[in-house]
Amino acid sequence: MGTVLDSHFLALTAIVTVVYQFIFFLITALFKIDQVTDFAGSTNFVILALLTLVLKATWHFRQIVLTLLVVVWGLRLGIFLLMRILQWGEDRRFDEMRGNLVKLIVFWTLQAVWVWTVSLPLTVVNAASDGGGSLKPADVIGWTMWVFGFLIEAAADQQKLSFKNSPENRGKWCDVGVWKYSRHPNYFGEILLWWGIFVAASPVLEGAEYLVIFGPLFLTLLLLFVSGIPLLEASSDKKHGNLGTYRFYKKTTSPLIPLPRGVYGNLPGWCKPVFLLELPFYSRSLPEEAAVS
Repeated sequence: MGTVLDSHFLALTAIVTVVYQFIFFLITALFKIDQVTDFAGSTNFVILALLTLVLKATWHFRQIVLTLLVVVWGLRLGIFLLMRILQWGEDRRFDEMRGNLVKLIVFWTLQAVWVWTVSLPLTVVNAASDGGGSLKPADVIGWTMWVFGFLIEAAADQQKLSFKNSPENRGKWCDVGVWKYSRHPNYFGEILLWWGIFVAASPVLEGAEYLVIFGPLFLTLLLLFVSGIPLLEASSDKKHGNLGTYRFYKKTTSPLIPLPRGVYGNLPGWCKPVFLLELPFYSRSLPEEAAVS
């Protein structure tokens, strides 16, 4: 099947991503619905993974495994998010976007960049003529990272959904299961599994191809500083920040990397932002201590 547009499928995957996201942008802009947004992002990964594998058609074991890992992740997340939004009816993240075309364009552009960029390690692996040669220890390490990340993310999603669906938990924050050890375990799982994809792709990479590290790096920065943890922390702080029990939960629970509360809560204050990503702006919406009742 050979090369399409360029030897690494970079142009092809960019075009497919832009077209796919533009179709769903039109749907959301015309009908002002939220139900297809996350589904469009997750399934785009699946399309790129399968497309690049089939077009190159070298069928190396490394290519097949990494493609399957991305397909499993994309289908699991896409179906889960679709079922959740159908159950909930609407996504509050889009309350200010539904009638604002500029904000919608920015969101869908960012989503297209996210899909294409994070897919880069697999795209380059699938474009390799021999799949990168024989398997290396990095393959097993990367696959193991993916498995742990996938299991943590899937468990966190299901546990939070079950928690939110229980009437007795209405108005509460989720602190059960893996959420006892991290305030955002789903994000930790997602970051871990995509770094695992990069590690497993590394035996293929040469020279400038190592720039595909920007994929997992972009995802990490996005979740840490833009659309992930900052938004959810601000929302939770505004809802529960006047509750002493919530403030205790926040002080004793790691923001990302899972740790027992007894360990995290007793760490010195300087250690948390330096090594465990307890960034000061995660608490900028938290009420002053004097206001706590």
